[in-house]
Amino acid sequence: MAPPSTRPTPSWYEVSDASQEFLEAAVHSWDDTSMSSRHIQQALAQPNVELEVLISAYRYYFYKGDAPMTLQISLAVVERIRQAEQWPTDWETLKPILEARLNDPTVRLYLNAYGASGLALARLGSLDCAQTIAEQVKQLGAKEFGADVLLTVLNPPPEED
Repeated sequence: MAPPSTRPTPSWYEVSDASQEFLEAAVHSWDDTSMSSRHIQQALAQPNVELEVLISAYRYYFYKGDAPMTLQISLAVVERIRQAEQWPTDWETLKPILEARLNDPTVRLYLNAYGASGLALARLGSLDCAQTIAEQVKQLGAKEFGADVLLTVLNPPPEED
């Protein structure tokens, strides 16, 4: 086991030193998408990639507008959390669990990643799947988890004459 890191990190951020170095390098090379993406990929290639790295990666790709990578990694976050929490895959069974723990940071991460997957699906043209995700997330907090934005994009109000 590696000794604890002496590097300053946010209290919630527990990643290996190597992953942190790659993520910090991605931040510093943000304007060079090729270089910053390479650093993100290096962080993702580390053994036993941490959930925090996956979260950083899906957010990176989301803000870079890379819908395929956003979808892939946000779904990996959703699945990692679902497995760790031993949650069901069926929405109707899962919904009351999420509602009961809505202020739990893990639930919030799950819903944010799930909402991001819906936005990525919409960008990729999978509008029915995106609509389903938006409607599910809306049941738990439309404004808080991005469902209202996604629903507005998917169902724009009619134009006035």
